[in-house]
Amino acid sequence: MKLLVLTSSTGGGHDMRARSLKAWAEHESAASLGIDVEIFQTLESLDGLYKFGVETYNWIQLNAPWLHHVYFNFLEVAAMHRKASAIKGRERFAAELERVKPDVIVSTHAHLNHGFFALAKEILGADKVKCVTYCGELYGGYGFSKHWVNPESDGFIGAVEETCEWATELGMADAKNHVGGFMLNPGFWADPISPEARRQWIIDTLGLDPDQFILVLATGANSANNHLDLLDALERKNVCPQVVALCGRNEMALEAVRVWGVAHPTIKVKPLPYFTEMFTLLQCADAVVARPGTGTTSESILAGCPIIFNGLGGIMPQEWITVKFMRAHGIDLVMGQPAQLPKLVQPLMSDARLLAETKAKMVLVRPKQHPLDILRLLVSLAPSSSV
Repeated sequence: MKLLVLTSSTGGGHDMRARSLKAWAEHESAASLGIDVEIFQTLESLDGLYKFGVETYNWIQLNAPWLHHVYFNFLEVAAMHRKASAIKGRERFAAELERVKPDVIVSTHAHLNHGFFALAKEILGADKVKCVTYCGELYGGYGFSKHWVNPESDGFIGAVEETCEWATELGMADAKNHVGGFMLNPGFWADPISPEARRQWIIDTLGLDPDQFILVLATGANSANNHLDLLDALERKNVCPQVVALCGRNEMALEAVRVWGVAHPTIKVKPLPYFTEMFTLLQCADAVVARPGTGTTSESILAGCPIIFNGLGGIMPQEWITVKFMRAHGIDLVMGQPAQLPKLVQPLMSDARLLAETKAKMVLVRPKQHPLDILRLLVSLAPSSSV
């Protein structure tokens, strides 16, 4: 089966799920399914206006998250990609479809589920291709784009029950509405780390004390971070002796955190560049600070690591639904100012029972489904499938 994944680099979650679909299709456990996956960066590859929109989204996320309330609502009303006739770069999209000749198309992006699906069926033939959405959002209401749900599509796969419940509200038929669980890379389904291995990994890889609280400061796909402000806040209140600061591919941030650590020895700081062992790191950490995106939130849930949401600069509409999801499951750790971080960390540090209870709540939120369940569903939908 040939699978074409449509994605776009607004934030990091859409691409992460696209890459994870490909990684699982190529995983040895999926060999019998016979899936060949290609990924297409749709918006930025087709038209200059679309590319500008992607860049605007990422600039806002990096510099002024509060401004996304304007941008999000504009896109909800504008509905730029709802009709096949309105799609820009049609010839390039057609060429990609003709090259791949997919049996199934999966969109991992809110704005690729209507006009692009209709255009694909127009070009390839309505009976030759199935079009499905995988949505990693975690809750409905304000912040959940109406563009995620196309009742005319061949299927909708939501990460959790709440996702599919909202898809129903937006008109998705129950027969085509499926809870799929998280689509993350195969590393997040590795065996849990043992207590002994955890201690040794913390010592060998991080150079930290496994008997003391470890806080991770995460960064998004665009390497947006508030590390120095958060470190200053922790140092002023003498809270949290050990911090791991993820800096992604931002060399300036990496060096700035290193210099800060040398100047403030009361906190042992381990700055890390782009890091791939996230499942192990989150299992070894006691808490992680991150934007309320679905990617790191889903990773933290699978690792059982309490997540403190970084709302500095405002919380975007798309992030609010993640906050609502966690609050609905009894986890309400959100900060709007750096000074609030010590107040959220201190109780977790000083109360072992509270920390254990919070970790247990994270575990309870885990979906029961596995990425292979999603792949099997996609195979069953293929026009030539006998499954």
